[in-house]
Amino acid sequence: MKTLILVRHAKSDWPEDTDDFDRPLADRGLHDAEKMSSYLKQNNVEIEKFVSSPALRALSTCNIFNKSYQIEVETNRKLYNANENNFESVIYDLNDNVNSVAMFSHNNGISNFANMISGDIFAFPTCGVAGFQVDCESWSDFDSAKKKLIFFYDPKKI
Repeated sequence: MKTLILVRHAKSDWPEDTDDFDRPLADRGLHDAEKMSSYLKQNNVEIEKFVSSPALRALSTCNIFNKSYQIEVETNRKLYNANENNFESVIYDLNDNVNSVAMFSHNNGISNFANMISGDIFAFPTCGVAGFQVDCESWSDFDSAKKKLIFFYDPKKI
């Protein structure tokens, strides 16, 4: 059994003359990321590895989560402006020794991917977190594996 956790980056700012890739987190985003990461840790949500989009707002969110977890962080360009196939490609590249992974990415891709694997309608808020139980022993079996939503957290509701 594997656990896949999808995290939309926290609320970002868009200062003048800043490229999309380099957008920083807003004050609310910093607060929400700290609150959400603490909430997950206090509720014993196990995560063995973080994989993040290299865009500043996603990686900053990931690094804030890592203050609570202190685990391996990997960046993957496929998670920036990602579509469903990008997410699956990153999943297929995971080592099977990793049983729980959190992926930090952006909308609309992260909502679309969550919709695809759950059959539900997701609208990820910034810093929203969805956890899925994936019934497989190898990440390479992800596509055909049964997937079940086990939690969905909105930072405004925790």
